Amino acid sequence: MSDPVSWFLIERGWKVAGANGDELGTVDETVGDSREDIFDGLAVSSGLFATPRYVPAERVTRIEEGAVYVDLTDLSGLGEHTEPPPSEQIVPAKASWWDRLRSKF
Repeated sequence: MSDPVSWFLIERGWKVAGANGDELGTVDETVGDSREDIFDGLAVSSGLFATPRYVPAERVTRIEEGAVYVDLTDLSGLGEHTEPPPSEQIVPAKASWWDRLRSKF
């Protein structure tokens, strides 16, 4: 067993292993806010054409260099990973009508 590492180090392609040690897939994306140090979870892909599944951070039991371990035995009960909506853009009160219009698109 390797030393645990921070979620900040997780990279796309790392192995995701289940509670029984079997490989469930690979990390497709890490979900969180690095500025606030908030780890939400992982998007895990189980195949080339498979839709990534969302694994909440609560299900992650250990993170090692190159591998993330979860307390699941399969990904079938998890929902699909969907991208969060874009953040709202706030336009300054002194913005020109053109800048206001452009911020809508």
